[in-house]
Amino acid sequence: MHPHAQLITDFYSAFQRRDAQAMAACYHPEVSFTDEAFVELQHHEPAAMWLMLCERGKDLELTFRDVQADDRQGSAHWDARYTFGATGRKVLNRIDAKFEFRDGKIVRHRDHFNFWAWSRQALGPAGLVLGWTPLLRKKVQSQARKSLHAFMRDRGIPSVTTPGGTEPASTAR
Repeated sequence: MHPHAQLITDFYSAFQRRDAQAMAACYHPEVSFTDEAFVELQHHEPAAMWLMLCERGKDLELTFRDVQADDRQGSAHWDARYTFGATGRKVLNRIDAKFEFRDGKIVRHRDHFNFWAWSRQALGPAGLVLGWTPLLRKKVQSQARKSLHAFMRDRGIPSVTTPGGTEPASTAR
């Protein structure tokens, strides 16, 4: 197995155990992460996101497969079954992940899933009617970022700052 394929395997195995510290150890210090809900997370934010999801995902079940990697990039497929906390609705999210590596660590992590399929499960009728719209997607993204930054603030985890030294306007309080 290529070392980067092992790294991806280690990452998802840690996620199955809800070991956010081991997941964070797979990331490069300059990591960036994006998915349909969490957009352009940088530095400490991706590790904090996984910690938040591990702590809050009491019934989380995760499987992964199709791990592939070479010296530069990799991919995997993973499925997450959980109860969406905001609505109490059950979700099966099917996710395709892409990775880039630097210095033996994950430096770029991109997850893609069908937002409309997710929103129909997680949000019910509102997701069915509005899940395909940019309006709902932006609302979910805004709420996800606010929730993450509140989680980070409560735990004293530094957040990403703009070059001027302040939180981005979309997350400033």
